[in-house]
Amino acid sequence: MKGIAKHFFRTIVLLLILFVGWFAGVYSGKRLANNQVRVYLNNHNSHNDKLTRVLSMIENEYVDSISRDSLAELAIPAILHKLDPHSVYMPPKQFEEADEQLQGEFDGIGVVFNMATDTVIVLNVIPSGPSRKAGVQGGDRIIKVNDTLIAGQKMSQIAVMKRLRGPRGTQVKLSIERKGIKDLVDIVVTRDAIPLHSVEASLMLTDNIGFIKLSQFSRTSFSEIKKALTSLRAQGMTSLIFDLRGNSGGFLDQAILIANEFLPAGSLIVYTEDRNGKQLRQHSDGRGGSTDLKMVVLIDEASASSSEILAGALQDNDRSTIIGRRSFGKGLVQSQTPFEDGSALRLTVARYYTPTGRSIQKPYTAGDGEKYEHDLIDRFNRNEFFSADSIHFADSLRYTTPKGKVVYGGGGIMPDIFVPLDTLNVTKYFSEVAGRNILYRYTIEYADSNRKALERAKSVAELKALLDSDKSLFSDFVRYAEKQGVKPNWKEINRSRSIMEAQLRAYISRNSDLEDNAFYYFIYPIDKTVLRAIEELNK
Repeated sequence: MKGIAKHFFRTIVLLLILFVGWFAGVYSGKRLANNQVRVYLNNHNSHNDKLTRVLSMIENEYVDSISRDSLAELAIPAILHKLDPHSVYMPPKQFEEADEQLQGEFDGIGVVFNMATDTVIVLNVIPSGPSRKAGVQGGDRIIKVNDTLIAGQKMSQIAVMKRLRGPRGTQVKLSIERKGIKDLVDIVVTRDAIPLHSVEASLMLTDNIGFIKLSQFSRTSFSEIKKALTSLRAQGMTSLIFDLRGNSGGFLDQAILIANEFLPAGSLIVYTEDRNGKQLRQHSDGRGGSTDLKMVVLIDEASASSSEILAGALQDNDRSTIIGRRSFGKGLVQSQTPFEDGSALRLTVARYYTPTGRSIQKPYTAGDGEKYEHDLIDRFNRNEFFSADSIHFADSLRYTTPKGKVVYGGGGIMPDIFVPLDTLNVTKYFSEVAGRNILYRYTIEYADSNRKALERAKSVAELKALLDSDKSLFSDFVRYAEKQGVKPNWKEINRSRSIMEAQLRAYISRNSDLEDNAFYYFIYPIDKTVLRAIEELNK
């Protein structure tokens, strides 16, 4: 699509050049009988209308029939491609999918499923959701949807989701294979609203340190954060690890509300500045309920936009220690304009700045989106993921917080404490079992075979006791991997064992009713960034 857009843009430019030459010939004295051309001549000073006129000419006079709408679908992306990397046009379907992720809910049947074996395996059924009410159970295999066979058809996960989702109130018939039942079980599920949670996990890592993982800034993020904070305080939390790693952003107002929760009154949170130098400043109002909470924030190269605004506000106000790796660097403000056909335009209209005046946006060249998208690979090649000394800032981008801490602008948020990407115990054996999805498939089969025992575990402690009691878990996995074609190399296995054991427990636990809370509990002992955060909070 990008290649077509570029080609079309060049075609439009060529048409404009030809048209100008043609017009000059007419204006110098040549007479044409075409009345439509005379209309164009009478309006030759209207430069703003040039693109519309060219599109009209193609639509009305081109040798083959072409609709203006189809031309516009090609022309708009080509034009935006010449601007900044974040001004984009989204066709109706793309806009619908992007918007759905941020709205906090979608219409569907309410199951978490996996297709690792080309069969839809129900891993979890959302409590109080439509599938739970209809009788769908964890471990069920969905063989048919509305009498259409989907098992063994090499159907993509997206294609299956399209069949399961639909407007609330509509019905879908599932034909299910269930252990202990000879024939398929038909269940009719009435679709309903399914909540999308942006707080991926909320749990206590130690007696006093809480952990919140925010995956995106959706419309419900602030209310979810407030609920999580209340719950963790009731469990004894006095310090918080706020994980924004991998969070690419979302609604700005949610980032401001969350920052307000932690900042004292009158603190500048963020400001924007447009092409005319007009600024819009956002300050905390003093009504935040967690201004007393000791906290650290985790970021990495995939933390962007609203994540950077929140991290920058807490860093520049000396409110939180930032730990991890330099963030992505998206600091351009987009204004969204929806169109009647369901499409939308996101046009950059301003820039974000942190309280000390740092621009969050990393450098870019207008029209060179490929180089911009290659930036993270360039950082990796420059060793920036592994050494803070590989990251260089100009003295002109040096800023100071109210307490004298030095911070730098120039794109993204540089953490106060750098934690390198951990590849120390990554061996060829681990890369094989992880890269070929063997480790993950094993955890699905394990959870499926031990589903009743997993369902009886109502807390992380009970789940830990259950997994601790299975002394053959790791050796069974190694045998499973060997059957899948990965021969055991015990030197490499012993080196990577701590990673694999943690991942086995984490993925098995994610398939229990405790889901992501259990996943992060079992994965954090090998997460160097979280361990460094705990060390910092315990000082």
